[in-house]
Amino acid sequence: MSPSSAEGPDPGPADADNGPAVSRREFDALFETVRTWGRWAPADRGAWNRVTAEHVRRATAVVRAGKVVPLGLPWNTLPGPDNPRPALHHMTDLGDVESPEPSTHKDFIAADYHGKAVTHLDALCHVAYRGQLYDGRTAKVLVGAAGARFGAVSALGPLVTRGVLLDLPAVLGVRWLEPGQAVRAKDVIAAESALDVTIGEGDAVLLRSGHVRRRGELGAWDPGAASAGFHVDAVPLLAERGIALLGGDGDSDVRPSPVDGVHSPVHALALAAMGVPLLDNLDLEALSAATAEAGRHEFLLVVAPLNVPGGTGSPVNPVAVL
Repeated sequence: MSPSSAEGPDPGPADADNGPAVSRREFDALFETVRTWGRWAPADRGAWNRVTAEHVRRATAVVRAGKVVPLGLPWNTLPGPDNPRPALHHMTDLGDVESPEPSTHKDFIAADYHGKAVTHLDALCHVAYRGQLYDGRTAKVLVGAAGARFGAVSALGPLVTRGVLLDLPAVLGVRWLEPGQAVRAKDVIAAESALDVTIGEGDAVLLRSGHVRRRGELGAWDPGAASAGFHVDAVPLLAERGIALLGGDGDSDVRPSPVDGVHSPVHALALAAMGVPLLDNLDLEALSAATAEAGRHEFLLVVAPLNVPGGTGSPVNPVAVL
């Protein structure tokens, strides 16, 4: 990977390497290699079945300082190149009732959250590949106007496990990865060595590319066209380690996609093949600083999605505890 640069006023993507091209045939073979269909019950919890009470107990043991770091972006109501469908927020009660006391203040929020501007969790029903959800379930049968009858966010519940931060800019000594920069399997291994952390079974892996810092300094761009993220060749390594959750300050996929005819290949592999939920659009800047200060890149991660029956995901504000 090449260092980034903050020079120049143009916030758009630089000429970065999204990794070697992957044919559809090669991708389909990879899908078969990492898929875990038929492995767990209940199936609609997917890889989250790996996280037992013992996993949670061990995750709580990594807490030393008691420092709590929120990972969610602010609720974004402003349109922009990365927010074509802004979230809604307006007041419904301004306390103008004279009696009886007390007066109240109320508001309304709503969001089409599966985009690039709202921190959210993707449930297993969010993505189908070749018409199939995770575990080989038929998407057209199980997902309709009323929501999903398989793989909904309500099947996951609160997610608590050990988190691992792969802080690539810190490893490379740069401010951020440029949009379009692929993180490959060899980069994951190098990051583990540099950060003295090892990804293990049931872990949540969070990739920091520096997206939030770059946006803050240079302005917004369209991450659907170009963003740093994982190349598909990193997925077999993550599958081998037995991860239960994957996330990042982008949406985990490098864009442009290196896979012919598949716009979100990491989404397809994680959700539809491996049953691994995804955390998109995290703010990992404060966590980067906290882990650097602590000298360790593991933490307790707590994610509490809304209990939406049939929901394809949920806005969230995950919390890391060091």
